[in-house]
Amino acid sequence: MRRPRVSDSPVSDTPAPDTSAPDSAAPECLVEKRGHVLIVTMNRPEARNALSGPMMRIMEEAWDRVDSDPDIRVAILTGAGGYFCAGADLKAMNSSAPGDSFAKGGWDLTRLPALLKGRRLTKPLIAAVEGPAIAGGTEILQGTDIRVAGESAKFGVSEARWGLFPLGGSAVRLVRQIPYTIAADILLTGRHVTAPEAKEYGLIGHVVPDGTALDAALEIAEKIAANGPLAVQAILKTIRDSEGMHEEEAFRIDAELGAAVFQSKDAKIGPRAFANKEKPAFTGE
Repeated sequence: MRRPRVSDSPVSDTPAPDTSAPDSAAPECLVEKRGHVLIVTMNRPEARNALSGPMMRIMEEAWDRVDSDPDIRVAILTGAGGYFCAGADLKAMNSSAPGDSFAKGGWDLTRLPALLKGRRLTKPLIAAVEGPAIAGGTEILQGTDIRVAGESAKFGVSEARWGLFPLGGSAVRLVRQIPYTIAADILLTGRHVTAPEAKEYGLIGHVVPDGTALDAALEIAEKIAANGPLAVQAILKTIRDSEGMHEEEAFRIDAELGAAVFQSKDAKIGPRAFANKEKPAFTGE
């Protein structure tokens, strides 16, 4: 099945800045490994990091790397130039209407792996948000686990204002992550909300001074990376796999994954380090 092109992606109603002189040599998404942390940076600041085909391909490759590399324990998603992501450009959609191609069939709209629709990482993903996280920016935010935002960040899902649908998954995910009536308000009005509002609603967990979101995210990531990786991944899998289940059914998943962690080498390293008043050096085994 074909995946949508960037012009088929969630859109932004935020006018893009002047793009007359972008750095064409720079990758549209940067991937950097720092210790056990992989930092993925959307890198089209001249367009407020609007989604593009090359950017989304690099992001999808980065998520594959997160899942496959045992040395990566945590990932961070952020944006360059003081912007998170303003979705895709409405002007691009005007010149190439995605609905025309959808009508021909052959699209698997249940999955947008770059935006983590239809895909969940096996390791924690932290969002470090500065500036606008509108449309596609708020859509991918819902695929992250821990969310940090600068105090002037803005969030919103604006597709309905332009007669479009939020295909990044917000009509399903947002009502599961924040109170129903607030999610319905945001989705149906298309209004934008501030970082303090988003924290009040539970959409994000931390509001920090502008320009420090990545530093704060790295601090959280380092704490997670210092923990037992098998324990972290099993906890995350339990949270996800038990979603929507009856408690008794969920406990079966909880017990199976928990027992496997207790049988690992890391489960011996941790208590030994505690007894010796040492920092544990987990191996992920």
